Amino acid sequence: MTPKKTGPWRRWVVNPIMQQLTQGTTPAKISQAIAYGITLGIFPIIGSNTLLTLLAGVPLKLNQPILQAFKTLAYPLQWALILGFYRAGEWLFNAPHVSIHIPSMIERFFAEPIPFFKDYGMTALYGIAVWCLVAPVLMAVIYFSSKPLIEHLATRNPLRPSTP
Repeated sequence: MTPKKTGPWRRWVVNPIMQQLTQGTTPAKISQAIAYGITLGIFPIIGSNTLLTLLAGVPLKLNQPILQAFKTLAYPLQWALILGFYRAGEWLFNAPHVSIHIPSMIERFFAEPIPFFKDYGMTALYGIAVWCLVAPVLMAVIYFSSKPLIEHLATRNPLRPSTP
């Protein structure tokens, strides 16, 4: 009999969570890592997420495999939300609208980094400010919605060690 093929969701999300549960990680800690991973994964500065997850994960003793996995899963969301963070920041701070065209921004960044930061630096800070307002709410929603799901997975897992 051939082994049952698993889909990418089970392979890359469910199985690692189950593995962490069998190693004794609590559902609450896994949910916390998921919440931080997704929230830090949508931080509105491209390329900063891995460092942010490490800086948050190590002192908080978050589960690094789960944290990094969900940070990576959030990467498409980061691209989808980045312009929204920037525009909301411009609106919030009543700042002038800055033209954002990703290919020309990348070209300009490598050609003239100092003028690039002068032109786009404040817009990035405005986006970060909006992210800072959204992040606590998003983290709470993700934590409290994922925790029952992880607890359900834990009850389905007969290999889970008993908790004190």
